[in-house]
Amino acid sequence: MIGTLDAFRAYALERGNSAPTDAIDADATAALVRASDHIRYSYVARFLSGYDETAANVEPATYEAALLELSTPGFFSATYTPGERKVLTEVRGIKWQVLDDGTDGAAPVSTRVEAMLSPYINRVAGAFVV
Repeated sequence: MIGTLDAFRAYALERGNSAPTDAIDADATAALVRASDHIRYSYVARFLSGYDETAANVEPATYEAALLELSTPGFFSATYTPGERKVLTEVRGIKWQVLDDGTDGAAPVSTRVEAMLSPYINRVAGAFVV
């Protein structure tokens, strides 16, 4: 698990969110474990050489992910079908295009987590480079 339950609660309280403090230990810990898994497998595994889960923004990003997991258990386990991943590309002719950006595009993301971890990930035109 990345971080600690006490640090997760302190992080949230500093930002005016008492949800981790109000939650029972088992629920808050489970959310933190699921968030840690998400951060490790979706981000840390793709970090540039020289960075790992001890990088400065990883722990706070994990707490942000844990807040989402606490409010919606399984938040990062959801997947989107191709129909749910489509974008409108033409209005008059009403045309849609399915986003094809690999498996990452099939799962929910947090823009805050993305912003926190982006310094450690090499991106080309919005895509991960492995």
